[in-house]
Amino acid sequence: MEEPLFSENRSELGESEKWSSYQFVGRTGSVLPTASVSVDEIRSAAASSDYYPPSIHAALLTSPEPNPNEQEAIVYQGGYVGGDYGGSTNEFQRQILDEVEIRELLIDHVGHRCCWGSRPARTWKIHAVEDCNVYIGSLETFIEEREIIRETEPYHGGNIVGKDTAPELGVWELDLRSQFPVLFIPHKETRTKVPHSEIVEKCTDCAGKGDIVCTTCNASQEPGINKENQMFDCPTCYGRGLIAHRDGSDTICTKCSGKGKIPCSTCGSRGLIKCKKCIGSGALLSCNVAIVRWKTLSTRKVSATSGAASVPDEVFHRAKGVQLCNTQAHQCSPAFFADSFFLNKFSSEVIAERASVPPTARVICERHAISVVPVTRVTMTHRDRSFSFYIIGFSREVYLKDYYPSRFCWGLCPCLEWLKL
Repeated sequence: MEEPLFSENRSELGESEKWSSYQFVGRTGSVLPTASVSVDEIRSAAASSDYYPPSIHAALLTSPEPNPNEQEAIVYQGGYVGGDYGGSTNEFQRQILDEVEIRELLIDHVGHRCCWGSRPARTWKIHAVEDCNVYIGSLETFIEEREIIRETEPYHGGNIVGKDTAPELGVWELDLRSQFPVLFIPHKETRTKVPHSEIVEKCTDCAGKGDIVCTTCNASQEPGINKENQMFDCPTCYGRGLIAHRDGSDTICTKCSGKGKIPCSTCGSRGLIKCKKCIGSGALLSCNVAIVRWKTLSTRKVSATSGAASVPDEVFHRAKGVQLCNTQAHQCSPAFFADSFFLNKFSSEVIAERASVPPTARVICERHAISVVPVTRVTMTHRDRSFSFYIIGFSREVYLKDYYPSRFCWGLCPCLEWLKL
């Protein structure tokens, strides 16, 4: 695998060699953008415009509260000169670990497992230490999606704002600048009534009458015809009006007051019940409602050597690395690195895997970043036995999942699941 982070002098690679630096060269020749624009500035700039202002496609704009799931990275802004640097304060050196540090990291990792012994970490020989640096590419597409739904509610009178007062606005003609969120927010949804879209319609369930035929007492009638004062036999006295007792006496039925008949329990023998759809008004007020969603579609890609291929991508995503480029535009193009064909190709592959945008949405802007995560693979041996583990990122997270020689739970202990590794 190509190693563009190091000096072009491949034969002199050593552990004291520093990271070579990169300056991103975009289509406009700009350097890594670091400026920030507030949401208030977006709204004020858009006050006199019918469209979203160009400023939202300009310098990097991020949420004031970063997403904890985002990969943490150090933004590297050194200028590329094609070789080593001396005395620059903006440089990040390679991850150089000595034997003491390696053992301390592994001992600390093993110490968090309730049934792992530390003897191999303390005594086994460190056989090999190799770099397996991993590149992380991401493309975030911030979109706005709009759709129209029709909503109805009972109409109880009042003024109607319909098409006779002014033309109805289309879904993309609605001014929602006051609702516009911070760019690259994971998700936000809002609902707004479309102006001049109201219309009063006759309720179809009751044909505008406000009442419908009671199906309890008029079940045998023809549709639309009802009969009033339909009575039913009292279920307590069975229509007698009297309650018989064992001693042969009778008493008046209290449920029907001795009449033997009771009215319909559903409509009170009116033969009609209030329409549930229009709540008895006979009319419905309909209007269009716009549902607007802002969300970020993310594409992530990991390029790892065969030595680090067994590590899940999620481990690299949460690791702390060096950010080689970070650009934002309405539609991002592949990054350009003057000295690395590999990074240029990798950036193109990330852009090519851009998430599909729904037909009801439009792209507001995109953000493209490439980072490198330092990964060190350590192999330890003892006689004819060996095992490997990884030290990942500048936070030096240890990853060891499959095999460790000093385990006493025989795979029955849930310590790995508890740590969510």
